[in-house]
Amino acid sequence: MIELLTELLSYAFVVRALIVGVLVSLCAALLGVSLVLKRYSMIGDGLSHVGFGALALAMALNLSPLEVAIPVVAVAAFVLLRISENSRIKGDAAIALISSSSLAIGVIIISYTSGMNADTSNYMFGSILAMSESDVLLSVGVSVVVILLYVLFYNKIFAVTFDESFTRATGTNAGRYNTLIALLTALTIVVGMRMMGALLISSLIIFPALTSMRLFKTFKQVVISSAILSVCCFVVGIILSFIFSFPTGASVVVINLLMFVIFSAIGLVKKAIA
Repeated sequence: MIELLTELLSYAFVVRALIVGVLVSLCAALLGVSLVLKRYSMIGDGLSHVGFGALALAMALNLSPLEVAIPVVAVAAFVLLRISENSRIKGDAAIALISSSSLAIGVIIISYTSGMNADTSNYMFGSILAMSESDVLLSVGVSVVVILLYVLFYNKIFAVTFDESFTRATGTNAGRYNTLIALLTALTIVVGMRMMGALLISSLIIFPALTSMRLFKTFKQVVISSAILSVCCFVVGIILSFIFSFPTGASVVVINLLMFVIFSAIGLVKKAIA
């Protein structure tokens, strides 16, 4: 096992993927708890499709994919919130509307320009080979900002997650913190798409929170458990993807699924004993 880890860490692309992956997993897990509790977890899936459309446009114009995707997905997150809050279109319908439209635009752009190639496949399904040094620097910077903002506004995020109506009654601008959660989610989605792929990145947000809720009850317990679980699942997943040449995103999702089953089984046993 030690020899395997030593061999893994001897490859620069694996080290880059681990650095970014651990940070992105941490960001996704922290935000995922709030999104799942607010029943807005599918925003991750919707924004990942928007990200795919933005990446397709960037590749067609020979621009930096991440530099194009970050502002586009951030704007999409803001628009999603405004549509669901201020119109007759409900949140899930708004996500489906923007998600399918963005994916369709991305597919048309790819078909019209380069067609399906290795870069496109990497963005759809994820690859640890896809991270360049500039991608790593940008991703680390964005991830650190996301974590710092989450920690800084933790109490407000907790408040709008559990009782938004009461939070508004106390004079807190709940809309501002909902927007913050959505924007932080957008940033996390974009920086994680290289490794996890547009089709699977939302699983990093949903799985750790749902899994932790099988055993833990308080917000803080679920947040801490989700963070630890997400990072561990990513590391195990990336090791398996290296050993068996599986796509990184798929490996991480399967490990998360396995942990969900295990935690659910333990939860059922605890209930039966109690």
